[in-house]
Amino acid sequence: MNREEQFVITISRQFGTGGHEIGAEMARRLNVKLLDKQILNEVAKRNHVVEEAMEKIESRNPLWRDDFTNFYRNYMSKAEYDGTEHDQTSRDLFKAQCDAIKHIAAEESCVIVGRCGFHIFENHPNCLKIFIHSSEDCRKKRIADKFGLSLRDAAAMVVDNDYSRELYTKTFTGKDWTDARNYDISIDVRKFGINGAVDFLMKCIE
Repeated sequence: MNREEQFVITISRQFGTGGHEIGAEMARRLNVKLLDKQILNEVAKRNHVVEEAMEKIESRNPLWRDDFTNFYRNYMSKAEYDGTEHDQTSRDLFKAQCDAIKHIAAEESCVIVGRCGFHIFENHPNCLKIFIHSSEDCRKKRIADKFGLSLRDAAAMVVDNDYSRELYTKTFTGKDWTDARNYDISIDVRKFGINGAVDFLMKCIE
């Protein structure tokens, strides 16, 4: 990746690895925009979708157990839209989200956390695609500490969120979320810690 030119960094991550924090710190050090919730705001604005519902689609509530596609289906049947948007599907939302991401990335360099960024920018000439992973034990301990949960509840949260991310990726890209061939760098965060992982990735960029 050439930092002297406009670039894109995508970060895909297993739940509980601190991938969002890593992406946010990289964006801060590189002085570029972090794309995460901003994307939801952009999609909501362009498609007249209720922002609250969009955030719920992407939520990581530990009590959420439903397959995200069922949520989409239920939401779409009840949501109110302006004009002729009553027939909008989850695939339309995904496409709108991709368009919003591409629009922002075309204007400036950025770090994208999640949102199947590795797929959206697979042919981008100046994109670094990163996957953050770790052991389930490490991740459930981190989630338990972060949210004040028992290890049992944290483990269920990890399994549910990993499943929804895997399903989301497979549904909309046809690709295996954890396949190393999708990425330029795959890093086990437990060997580095959050700050150590950022330091390592910044050295790779430099």
